Formats: sequence, structure tokens, C-alpha cells
Amino acid sequence: MPLFQRPPQTEGETRTRILRAAQRLFARRGYDGTTTHDLAIEAGVAEGTLFRHFENKKAILVEVVTQGWVGLLTDLLTELSEMGSSRAIAQVMRKRMLNLHQNADMLRVCFLEAQFHPDLRDRIQTEVISKMTDVAEAFFQTAMDNGIYRRMNPRTVAQVFLGMFTVAGFSRDTIMPEQSSPAAMQEMAEGIADIFLHGVLADSSEA
Repeated sequence: MPLFQRPPQTEGETRTRILRAAQRLFARRGYDGTTTHDLAIEAGVAEGTLFRHFENKKAILVEVVTQGWVGLLTDLLTELSEMGSSRAIAQVMRKRMLNLHQNADMLRVCFLEAQFHPDLRDRIQTEVISKMTDVAEAFFQTAMDNGIYRRMNPRTVAQVFLGMFTVAGFSRDTIMPEQSSPAAMQEMAEGIADIFLHGVLADSSEA
């Protein structure tokens, strides 16, 4: 008999294990290619335990995606609080690129499965993307009130920022070569920040 035994997991810890296992399998095999038996094996629990925590496999998918997006929203709140200058915006974008691997499975599940599950897509839109837009809009409205940004529609600015925020998150695997150096990612981040802040038109006063 071993001297030390692992203490039994709490219900919350078991639920987290199931969700992490589901995220890995859904990203690797897809939702339809993953059975509840597969999930139970990956999570190291009995199949009946899955159904004690979740009504069905679809409920697990919805929870994986919702938690993932809420995590991104939390990150966004933190990053917006640090955005006091153009340099800070560039650092936010660079962090998106460098941290992509930490969220790669979740993002793959979110964007892939949302295409095939309209109810999931609608939930993402109403519960997360709308909230992210509201938070960013409030941030830019305050910045405009404080004279940091020129007056314009803050919701439009928020939507443009979130679009660039997403591009920065995927750029390491799509826009930029896979083995891009930190310096190249920094240059890309600064370019995104510069375009966001100043646009692409030449200054007419310099013409």
C-alpha cells in the first residue's frame, strides 16, 4: 500500500479535467469525430461521470467554447487597462502572437465548430463577442473623452480593434511564417498598432 495517496478530486476539478480533455480531442478530431467514450478515456473518468456533470456531448462543447471566449475577454480587459500609448498597443498585439500556442486548441474548436452549430455560433455572438465589443467601446469612449483619441463612433473603433486583436492572435500561424523570430513578430505588432492609430493615408501636410 503506498504511503501517499492522491486525495480524491473535487467535483470542480473533475469538471475541469473533462473540459480540458474535450478541448484537446475536439481540436484534434473534431466534435463529430469524438465520442463520449473517447472523452471519458482522455479525461481519465468513467463515462457515467461525464453525464453527471454534463447533459450530453453538445453541452460539453458549448461549455468549452464559452469558457474559452470568456478567458479571451478577461485577457482583453487586462490588456486594455495597459493600453496607454501606441507602444502599449503594439505590446498587446505582440502578446497575442506569442501566446497563440496557449489558446490554439480552444480557438480551433471555437472557429471550426461554430460553423456547424448555429446555436453555438449564436451563443458566442450574444454572450461573448457582444460583451467584448461593449467593453472595448467603453474603453475607447473614455479615451476619447480624455482627449487620447479623436472623436468618432467608439463602437466602430472597438470593432476595428477587435478585428486586429483577432488577426494578431492568428498571425503567427497564418500571416507570418511559422518560424518567425521575436523581432519579426514585434515588427508586425508595431505595424498593426501603427495602422490602427494612424491609418494608411499619407499626411497631406507632407505632400
